[in-house]
Formats: sequence, C-alpha cells, structure tokens
Amino acid sequence: MTGTGIIPGGTGREQDIDAPVIVAGAGPTGLMLAGELRLGGVDVIVVDRLAGPVTESRGLGFTARATEVFAQRGLLDHFENPEISTKGHFGGIPMDYDVLPGGHFGVRNVEQTETESVLERWATSLGATLVRGHEITDVRQTDDLVEIAVCGPDGERVLRASYLVGADGGRSTVRKAAGFDFPGHDATCEMFLADIAGAGVRPRFLGERVPGGMVMAAALGDGVDRIIVCERGTAPRERTGPPGFDEVAGAWHRLTGEDIGHGEARWISSFTDASRLVTAYRRGRVLLAGDAAHIHLPAGGQGLSVGVQDAVNLGWKLAAVVSGSSDPALLDTYHQERHPVGERVLTNTRAQGLLYLGGSEVEPLRAVLGELLRDEAVGRHLAGMVSGLDIRYDLGPGEHPLLGMRMPDCDLLTGSGPTTTARLLHPARGVLLDLADDPDLRRLGEEWEERVDVVRATSEDRRLTGTRALLLRPDGHVAWAAPDGGDLAAALTTWFGPRPAATTEHPAHQ
Repeated sequence: MTGTGIIPGGTGREQDIDAPVIVAGAGPTGLMLAGELRLGGVDVIVVDRLAGPVTESRGLGFTARATEVFAQRGLLDHFENPEISTKGHFGGIPMDYDVLPGGHFGVRNVEQTETESVLERWATSLGATLVRGHEITDVRQTDDLVEIAVCGPDGERVLRASYLVGADGGRSTVRKAAGFDFPGHDATCEMFLADIAGAGVRPRFLGERVPGGMVMAAALGDGVDRIIVCERGTAPRERTGPPGFDEVAGAWHRLTGEDIGHGEARWISSFTDASRLVTAYRRGRVLLAGDAAHIHLPAGGQGLSVGVQDAVNLGWKLAAVVSGSSDPALLDTYHQERHPVGERVLTNTRAQGLLYLGGSEVEPLRAVLGELLRDEAVGRHLAGMVSGLDIRYDLGPGEHPLLGMRMPDCDLLTGSGPTTTARLLHPARGVLLDLADDPDLRRLGEEWEERVDVVRATSEDRRLTGTRALLLRPDGHVAWAAPDGGDLAAALTTWFGPRPAATTEHPAHQ
C-alpha cells in the first residue's frame, strides 16, 4: 500500500507499536529491505520525506552482485531492456570482467527511477506500507522500542516500532539523531552531474582526463546526454540547491572547449569525493543501510548495489529476530559482515578517485596500473573488488571453496523438474540442498522446516563437482557445505535459530 496521508495507527500489541519495523527512506535500499521483511512475514512501514517518487536518476545501472540479488528474488525480468555488459573500468582505466567465470560488470541502461519503481511495486505487492511526504525529525530508543518523531501534512506525531532502519541517504537524519559515529575524509572537490538536451555532446562513457580535470558523457536517448564534469582545484561549496546551468556549462567549456550553453538542462545535481563509514551498523534497536552507513565517490556505480546488498543481508535476519525464531544477537552479524564490505568499497573508490581526478602526478601510476591490468590475475582481483563478486563472509570452520561465498546460479534437476539455485531462493527462506541423496541429512534439515526448505536434487554444474550438500542462507550465501564445510546442526542453529524441542539424534554431517 502506498499513501501520503495519515500513517496507520497502533496495532494494539503489548508495546502499542505502529509496526515491528519502520524503514526511513524509499530509495532502492529501503524498498529492497521492505520487500525482504515482508518475505520474512514482518509488517513494515516505509517513511519517505518526498511526496512522490524521484523523477531524476543518479544511477544508470547496477553491478553484477546486485544483478544476482535481483535474480534470486525473481525481479530481474521486471526491468525493461537491461544491457548486460562485460566492460568496466577502474579509475577510468578499462577493465574486462570476462576474466571472472561468468562475470560481468553488471546491468547498464537501467535508470535508478526504473529500479525504484520495480522495487516499490514488488514491496507493496507483498504488503509493505509506503507513506510519502513524512519527514523524520527525531529518534529516541528504549530497551523495548524506538520512538520516531515524524512531521507530515497533518502535523507531527510519534511512531513506535521494535526496530528502526535508516536507509535515508548520505545526509541521514536517522544516523544523526541516533548518535552514530561517522568518521572519514572530507570532500576535496565538487563535481557536477547534469542531463542536457540538444547539446550534441561527444560520448565519453568511461570518462576522459583533460588538462584541468575530468569529463564524462553518455547518451541517454531522445537527444539527452548525461554529463559529469570535475574541474580540478574547485573547492566544494555549501549549497542549498543544485548548481546553475551556467556553472555547469562554464566548467564544461573551460575543460573541453565545447559550448553546451545552447542545450536545455533537464536536471542538474552535484556531488563530492567525501568518504565516510559509520563505526557500527547497529546501535541497539536502530540500524543503518546503504548511503546512511557509507558515502563515497560514485566510481563504478557501486553505491546503489552495495545498499541493496546491505538490505538483503539485514532483511531476513531482522525478520527472524522480530518473529522470535532467532536471538537478537543474530543482528550483530549484520555489522560483522557488511562493515568490512563498506571499508573495501571506500578503499577502492578513494583509489579510483586519485586515478580519475588527480593531476599529471598520477600519470605514472595510471601507466603502471594499466600495464598490470593486462595480467589476468590482477584483472580478476580488481574486477572482483569493484563488482562485489569477491565478497566472502566468515561463516565458521570448514574448507569448502563455496563456504561463505554467494551461491552461484546452478541448474538443478529435482523430483518436481528442472530449476536453479536462484529460483530456490525466491521465497527468501533457507535452503538445504541434498545433492547425494542422503536421507539422514534431509531428516535433520526437516526439523527446521518452518524456516528451511529441504531440496533433493542433482546437478551437472562443474562448480558443484564433489559437493554432497549445501545450506544456503536466505541472502544466498553458503552457510555450510559437505564435505569439509563444518557441522550442519551447528550451522542450522546459528542461522535459523535453536533446534525445535522435539528432536532425535542424527549422525553428524561433517
């Protein structure tokens, strides 16, 4: 349900909460999280300060890891004309993602407005409540709940929730009001972003370093070009609104010698190279996701994708805690797993910023890195870093190569017919995949049947050669594997709550 009027009233529960979870922000991160929570059976209200969806798109696609995440929820087919690309860059130095098995840079030619529209339809169809035109002004939490002061068309009121998630962007009110530390590096430069009609700009898709700065241009269709311009040595300004078109056109002319002043600016914005990361993704009953937790130079289009991955990591865990099937300590693994990812994103985007935006002093470094990228091992390393395909969580003891990794999409044959591992994850439940017809293993897994689907299957995928069984978390990461993947009962307990009371002993599965 979507609305802009009065927020639904209390539920009459013991704490008189308005919803078990309230999410601040209806961008891709907040909407993805809302859908994940609904798949977990949890009621959620998404509160957004804007009266309607945004009509401008900062992002023009998403990385390979976000592509996989959308596919595992059955969302990828909802996008119109997505273009899968194997070409990317690192700080403007071309990079081929074919060096990764089945790898690609991600999806291009999908504006962020379309991504948000797809996610909004999905989340609300699952029963999430989206309330626009309401701004969060303060946050207070107790041991039992979070109180959120909200100002909307009908005045001020206080909402109550068991948990609050701030997905409200880089200037997050939730982050500030809840007292999160947000250390990092201040901006050193300001960049303009604009969609210009009728200017006939020459394409510079990967960006072009020019004396005095960097320019980028890509055709959006219908005579509209997306341009980005960074003029070296210009200090960031405190702005109350977007830059004027004269500023953008002037900077473009100084750097390229091209006059775009005759064009029409459809949309103008600015951003900086500021880089910050919260010290903790959770403070009690308040959690952060997406740009609310980490800001960085938008190099490689990683921001939207990392935020969506934050949401998918958090959603099933928060749903399990709210429903009572798991202890609140499960939420600590959200920070443990995603904070290192945030650190890595900040590291690579700062490095790309130096390569992209530095002066002549970085040319030797660019030359050396360009030479190194011709080495396949270096290419694999950097492609995995920027795409997120190298993310591996520490999920316990075991030597299996898939343990902690995101499960690759493999073709399977089950008693019900052919399927894939991605389709098995559509309901956002755990999956115990028996590839060796082991009845003892299946009986053990069925003790957690309320939270885990037990699937007997065969596969000819070479990535599963020698693998007898796998336990997949709802976010698609492998929590246990046989052989050499640890103890199954311990993994089930860790990720899906205690063993149900009525149990029998089963052989250990090492």
